[in-house]
Amino acid sequence: MRKLFPTYRFRYTDFLLLGLVVCLNLIGIAAIGSASPERQPRQIQGMILGLVLCLFCSTIDYKKVLRWYWLWYGISFLALLAVIAAGVTRGGATRWFSIGGFQFQPSEAAKLLLILFYAKFIMKYKNRMKSFGFLALCLLIAAPQLFLIYQEPDLSTTIMVAVILAGMLFVGGMSGKLAAGIVVVAVPSAVIFLNLVVQEGSTLLDDYQRGRILAWLHPEDYATTIAYQTMNSIMAIGSGQLLGKGYNTNEISSLLNSGYISESQTDFIFTVIGEEFGFIGACIVVLLLALVAIRLFWTARETKDTAGAVLTAGVGTWIGFQGFMNIAVATGVGPNTGIPLPFVSYGLTSLLCLYAGLGFVMNVRMQNKQQHRQAFDMGVNL
Repeated sequence: MRKLFPTYRFRYTDFLLLGLVVCLNLIGIAAIGSASPERQPRQIQGMILGLVLCLFCSTIDYKKVLRWYWLWYGISFLALLAVIAAGVTRGGATRWFSIGGFQFQPSEAAKLLLILFYAKFIMKYKNRMKSFGFLALCLLIAAPQLFLIYQEPDLSTTIMVAVILAGMLFVGGMSGKLAAGIVVVAVPSAVIFLNLVVQEGSTLLDDYQRGRILAWLHPEDYATTIAYQTMNSIMAIGSGQLLGKGYNTNEISSLLNSGYISESQTDFIFTVIGEEFGFIGACIVVLLLALVAIRLFWTARETKDTAGAVLTAGVGTWIGFQGFMNIAVATGVGPNTGIPLPFVSYGLTSLLCLYAGLGFVMNVRMQNKQQHRQAFDMGVNL
């Protein structure tokens, strides 16, 4: 047990990172209390449990956890397979298990489990990172889980997991020329794909997915149907102006109070913040998310251990890119994806998985700082 829970100095805890995340979580709890008051107590419980889980994971030697990397891959795959076979269907999607009144979403856990898997896998074969064959192997290993997530259907999470993998590969030492080549191919391919999708009679995506893309490109044509939610979100954020209408406002002009913003506690929680706390409140959330992501990537840059750096970069990509995707939807910059805002949106599975990932990152930093200190002391003694 001592090997799994080694002793770390309390001063190496990343209190800045933890403080930034707690601020985000508290803002989210406040916004959820306005959007859906009955859910606020459970989110508070989730935050408390999440902090306990985070501190617990920060005391575990992440290197020992990564030794079981194929186990994490297997658990993730089986959970995704099981939810397809026996999950709860809601809104045409089968993404959840219902357990004693709680709902568990395996695709959220898959993000963390795949980060743990690839952190070890990339470290183990880091000498092959610059070859195209190894990149293809990484994509091949991820393909079954990406396919299962896509089949739920959940295209946005499929893209999210693929982006996390790309971030980890880049930090893990992927060739710069290879990365540039992928971008050169991927960008035109995405444009061509979008053009094909919007063609009448296209079957490349499900009807609802194609509809969301069309509503994003031509919102005026879908103002009363698919684009209705996003257009109301943009109006609500704009109506908040500089300082907002006030927390839990009773203003009759509030789009939230009028019921025009559905799923305001999850996918459109940023809309609530923009309307009630205004431009300043929205900027604070964006700034906090950016600072968390920057802090994580800075930790990855400082970490000498490849597995620790890749793990940290994976969590940083997860929080940073997912935050961007959610805010892009609320502001009309991107198509509706149904993806939560990290640490802010309601949802216990997402919240607990994020806190667990944060805990592992804190352990990476603790070990890195402790090793630096030990090396420094040895140098002084010499």
